[in-house]
Amino acid sequence: MEHIFSSRSRVGQLQEISREPLDILVIGGGITGSGIALDAVSRGLRTGLVEMQDFAAGTSSRSTKLVHGGLRYLKQLEVKMVAEVGKERAIVYENGPHVTTPEWMLLPMHKGGTFGKFTTSIALRMYDYLAGVKRSERRKMLTALETLRREPLLKSAGLKGGGYYVEYRTDDARLTIEVLKEAVSRGAHAVNYAKVERLLYDNGRVVGAHVVDGETGTGYDVYAKKVVNAAGPWVDTLREMDGSRKGKTLQLTKGVHLVIDQKRFPLRQAVYFDTPDGRMVFAIPRDGKTYVGTTDTVYKEEIAHPRMTTADRKYVIDAVNYMFPDVGLTVRDVESSWAGVRPLIHEEGKDPSEISRKDEIWQSESGLITIAGGKLTGYRKMAELVVDLVAQLLSAEGSGASYGASITKHMPISGGSVGGSAGFPQFIQSKTAEGERLGLPRETAASWARMYGSNADRLFGMAQTCRAEAEVSGLPLEVFVPLLYAIEEEMAARPVDFFIRRTGALFFDIAWVRKWKAPAVEVMARRLGWTSEQKERYAAELEMHLHDAVVPSDEEQQRRFAI
Repeated sequence: MEHIFSSRSRVGQLQEISREPLDILVIGGGITGSGIALDAVSRGLRTGLVEMQDFAAGTSSRSTKLVHGGLRYLKQLEVKMVAEVGKERAIVYENGPHVTTPEWMLLPMHKGGTFGKFTTSIALRMYDYLAGVKRSERRKMLTALETLRREPLLKSAGLKGGGYYVEYRTDDARLTIEVLKEAVSRGAHAVNYAKVERLLYDNGRVVGAHVVDGETGTGYDVYAKKVVNAAGPWVDTLREMDGSRKGKTLQLTKGVHLVIDQKRFPLRQAVYFDTPDGRMVFAIPRDGKTYVGTTDTVYKEEIAHPRMTTADRKYVIDAVNYMFPDVGLTVRDVESSWAGVRPLIHEEGKDPSEISRKDEIWQSESGLITIAGGKLTGYRKMAELVVDLVAQLLSAEGSGASYGASITKHMPISGGSVGGSAGFPQFIQSKTAEGERLGLPRETAASWARMYGSNADRLFGMAQTCRAEAEVSGLPLEVFVPLLYAIEEEMAARPVDFFIRRTGALFFDIAWVRKWKAPAVEVMARRLGWTSEQKERYAAELEMHLHDAVVPSDEEQQRRFAI
């Protein structure tokens, strides 16, 4: 049977949601929309979700990749927010230990820096208390010598000591995909490359949307009792469509991250540090690379494809060389980059770094429900609030059904049934042994267990049945099987979906993408029945992303003018 979250079942899913009215139609397939779909379907609502790009293609694959407790919000006295996101962080981790992992973060304190010794100690203690941090992860204060022992690359001049506390590193796009897969496994319908061209009304009330399939051009009228606008940076575009873009609006700010090989920047330890202009950025080791970010500048250009500029790149390189003076980074050391847009709620007269990351829910006169702002960490709580409102409205309108409270707090996401964080190391061990027994290399089995969690069995099964096909394709099994899994069970419809959102490889192992892109495109073309024109288009789209990850947008313009 064709899997309902296969790229091949996209048209079937669109037909299905246009057949009879939904209880809730979610517009936007980032972490917020995916969380809403999971909360809604698990309470018994007939749920549909459409995303005009790929799932997580906007902000949800372009963050700092931390489920963090928001230490810096203490500076802005956002105490309630720190308490909320701090507690939520632990829930996100327990429900999906395969996509989120604790990471000790070093906060160096230098003379004249943002955090002094006393204020850091107080802030971190308050953070531990507000966020309900477990005993083993509570903050430690370090001397200058201990700080340098943990990270010898740090600037020693003026170093007074360090704070040491736990953040949680995540793969933001995979977190989104796993949340959505869990929603789909419970009966939600979700389709990527499905764009809302216009909203549908009955007597001034919003009753659905006209959705166009980006792959075939076919349009579908999808009706729903409630329509939720969770479109992230495009929230105001939909409010405009609804004639309700008034009052508070979005302010978009751009954040850029650079990826450097560990050979050039051999960071031992994640660090949260001061920049020369008084902002703070993260440097985080991951899979043989170090990534650094983020910038925070007002953004008014094309939302779908934000890019690094030479100024962004210089800012991050200068920040690294300021705090890690012996590294001596140059532009040649940048292997890859990504740029993301934060959809913040505009506050008059505030600097981008000072604008609150709080989320807000609005309801327009037509009944369109909009959720804006917020953070990756708080996605589950935001979803709960939205679905509470939807359930309340449906009950008040006498739909006959009554929906209980949210049940997602202790619900593992797809791949998360691994015995919680405590059972995850043992799970990896036993799955690795199982993979070896099936003839897989130890490293491949362990890597799949870590990345896919309890879904690793699906990949092990595929590895048994498709060895011959893998051989013919020119892809090694460790590339072919995740590609096949992404197509058949994660709705990867284009090469960029696989190389960016399903694996993160275009950011963290760009050489791997260059090596396997041609045979991967061939496999997708054959499996999904592409025309030669489609194949060419999707291959070109991947090339564009490979180029844009390395070449700043304004560098090209300068070259053009030079010519």
